[in-house]
Amino acid sequence: MPAATPGTPSLLRAMNDRAALELLLTHGPLSRTRIGHLTGLSKPTASQLLARLEDAGLVVATGTDGGRPGPSAQLYALNPRAAHVGGLDVTPERVLAAVADLTGAVVGSFELPYKEGAGAVEQVTEALGEAVKAAGLQRSDLHRLVIATPGAFDPQTGRLRYASHLPGWHSPTLLDELAAALPMPVEYENDVNLAAIAEQRLGAARGHEDFVLLWNEEGLGAALVLGGRLHRGWTGGAGEVGFLPVPGHPLVRQVTRANTGGYQELAGVQVLPRLAAELGIEATPGATPPDAPHGPHAPHGPLVAEAVALLRRAAAEPEGPYLRFLQSYATVLATGLASLVAVLDPEVVVLSGAVITAGGDPLRALLEAELGELAPARPRLVAGQVRERPVLRGALESALAATREEVFDTSR
Repeated sequence: MPAATPGTPSLLRAMNDRAALELLLTHGPLSRTRIGHLTGLSKPTASQLLARLEDAGLVVATGTDGGRPGPSAQLYALNPRAAHVGGLDVTPERVLAAVADLTGAVVGSFELPYKEGAGAVEQVTEALGEAVKAAGLQRSDLHRLVIATPGAFDPQTGRLRYASHLPGWHSPTLLDELAAALPMPVEYENDVNLAAIAEQRLGAARGHEDFVLLWNEEGLGAALVLGGRLHRGWTGGAGEVGFLPVPGHPLVRQVTRANTGGYQELAGVQVLPRLAAELGIEATPGATPPDAPHGPHAPHGPLVAEAVALLRRAAAEPEGPYLRFLQSYATVLATGLASLVAVLDPEVVVLSGAVITAGGDPLRALLEAELGELAPARPRLVAGQVRERPVLRGALESALAATREEVFDTSR
């Protein structure tokens, strides 16, 4: 339909429709009276609005508020089946796919272990197809798909950078091949950036315009949100802090070939068993050998499990050698984080990823104290709140944000 002119009835209707849809998304089922009260619309106008949205398939009647005094009122809710989106979290070990409805509820998921020799397109389509099947849908029912990978696709060349360990994802024609194989708009985003989106929309960063998310699992990474928006950099590499040169460790040269850098070598997951051993802390059964592969995006495996176990033990009993272990790790983490704080001056630093969060409040408090000694500003350090598959949740939230913008715009 033609674009609405400012101030015209069609524009006002579209604005009221959107306001009502946002309220239903935020509050859940509401009565006509409650929607009128929250929007300031009269009862007749609210009734017309709900009838219009119900006819468009965006709103459904869903029971009554029979628990209140007086006559029961019909409740209305956002129609969850009005749109569906997909999200994929791709690692060298597996492709994790999920489908969410318009309310954000996950209605289907599937995990595909990495297949040696399988191509990226084959793995994406298979994992997504199984998740869609689990949701009782077809791939063509998805409005949008967001794919999370380590590294980033260079916007100038279309090639994946900063993730040399991800097999099958470095062809210069990959994005074209995926576009041809998938029937919906597809977006690609760095995995740590998507963890930050999850925290911004659902977790510890809600209400904050300027924050850094520091991630530590297989490798150290960061996401930078400035003015409420992700800062990706010219080639998509903003936040690849594992490559950051830092004091306390020799310079790593040709970092892209080594797939590691100074901050990763100083404070990455692989240093934790060594720090523990120096303090006489015994490794847990199944400890990872010291020559196990590591780097900004090393494969997830027993190295992370060992680090998480050590940090949980120390956080549960932060005394003696365990306290010194936490202090040592807080110092090396703060060494790189201080550079980010000095440059960006964020309001909040969100600590995320299995390794950092395993240290709990004791590690966070020690890290905050160390940062206060090394950085000119003192941002608040908070633990990430999205613990269940934060990267995949961020992919779904990113897809949902764009889809809701389209679906909620009833002026089209």
